[in-house]
Amino acid sequence: MPTLPRPKQFGLPLLVVLGVLGLVGWSGRPPKTLPLPEQPIADDSFATSLAAVDRALTDRWEREGLIPAQPADDLTVLRRLSLTLHGTVPSLETIRQFEADDQPHRIDRWTGRMLQDPRFGDYFAERFSRVLAGAENGQFVLFRRDRFNAWLSKQFLENRPWDEMTRELIAGRGLWTDTPATNFTTSAADEGNLDSNKLAGRTVRAFLGQRIDCAQCHNHPFAEWKQQQFEGLAACFSSAQVTVRGIQDNPNKKFEVEDRMTLAKREVSPAVPFAQEWWPAEGTSRERLAAWVTHPDNKRFERAIANRIWGLALGRPWISPVDDLPDPPETAEEQDVLDILGRDFREHGYDLHRLIRLVTASRTFRLSSSHPAWDEGEAGETLESNWAVFPLSRLRPEQMIGSMLQASAIKTTDQNSHLFLRIIRYARERDFVRDYGDLGDEELKERSGTVPQALLRMNGEFSKEMSELSPVSASGRIAVMAPTDEAAIEISFLTCLTRRPTAEERDHFLSQLAPLQGDARGPVIQDLYWTLFNAAEFCWLH
Repeated sequence: MPTLPRPKQFGLPLLVVLGVLGLVGWSGRPPKTLPLPEQPIADDSFATSLAAVDRALTDRWEREGLIPAQPADDLTVLRRLSLTLHGTVPSLETIRQFEADDQPHRIDRWTGRMLQDPRFGDYFAERFSRVLAGAENGQFVLFRRDRFNAWLSKQFLENRPWDEMTRELIAGRGLWTDTPATNFTTSAADEGNLDSNKLAGRTVRAFLGQRIDCAQCHNHPFAEWKQQQFEGLAACFSSAQVTVRGIQDNPNKKFEVEDRMTLAKREVSPAVPFAQEWWPAEGTSRERLAAWVTHPDNKRFERAIANRIWGLALGRPWISPVDDLPDPPETAEEQDVLDILGRDFREHGYDLHRLIRLVTASRTFRLSSSHPAWDEGEAGETLESNWAVFPLSRLRPEQMIGSMLQASAIKTTDQNSHLFLRIIRYARERDFVRDYGDLGDEELKERSGTVPQALLRMNGEFSKEMSELSPVSASGRIAVMAPTDEAAIEISFLTCLTRRPTAEERDHFLSQLAPLQGDARGPVIQDLYWTLFNAAEFCWLH
């Protein structure tokens, strides 16, 4: 007599079937959308600052004798905004809603909407956590990246002032689970001890846009920063220690350094390298350092975040490297775009959303990435270096996997997506980022494409899964539901490249689809998807 399968043997197949049915059901539900702001920022000072930024750009172009590129079309700008703020290309669902919006100031209102989307908080948290805590895993138990990222995401989404965030990051006390900002400090833990040198270097890089790490060992013959100054900054973190109540400050803890020549130890007191008048008389050394970093007269603080936001939006910071800025200009004639953005940022409560809106409303962000001068080689580079054309930059690994996941679905992939989709992203993202080439905390570093990256897109299992036909994939749904071949091609291009095909592209794929009927069209749609995933246009911010 045959043995009947035990109930638990049905478990996994049943879960898979239920998951697929749920996914199909989710894909057919009507979209949930955030309301659009009725108007862009109704603030005269915003218009004044934007005009000052654009004037600075225009003056530069005139001095160099450059004619800027033409304005980009709205769908191209929407793609840039989506990659900048959410780390993905926009979904077909979003594109349809965007194109149906015929009210004035469409781009500015959609920028505001994207800043209210939880995906903005999550994506910016991922980008900033690398800057603030590095890309390594940190010491087990003492560092919780998941809690840190969740905290950062909430702050960005709620638009907490950047100076407040900075003070909590530098001087926060408590458990890394209950007070997640303290993970900034515990990320520098090594065998239970906090590395004051690492915290000093990271603080100055992240919040002041300066590299002083080399001064840890010696006085550099050309750099302004000296070893004694670095030691004073490191001493600011010496009072922090790991206790059963989390990170606490012990004012009696001394900071000692060893002389490399004599091996003698000497005590170093907390100190800052300049502007002693900003150094408060009261508080722990970390609190005093946080107040000094965020002092309203510390132009390095506002210029550093302006440079980083500019880089996140345009793929390249105004000044590279992003964490090695020159000293702030001393005269009005020497001031640049960073000073205009920084001043507006400071005068409006260190409002990150406003800073992002200002950068993404600038002329350069709205220009086309193409220009006739590109055909002349060197002239194209001159245009790009002077921001007279939107600069080309490769998508980061997180943007690549986000875009491939989004393009593989018709509906928006977000916190409301089916659980299966979110599990797939969680399970695959880290592996894909590692295999694609993680830059670690070297945010905004210029890089070239690699052969392994191209092979991963062409032959990788993830790329294959994202482009193949299925009841819930975009390619599968387009193959079944698109009413005509023309519609199938157009939807595929919109979903992957956020644009419609040219006449030549359309005719090419029509010639392949025309002889086919019914299910026979599916493999061609799948091949079209694979082709678009591997197109250079898909892999670049442009």
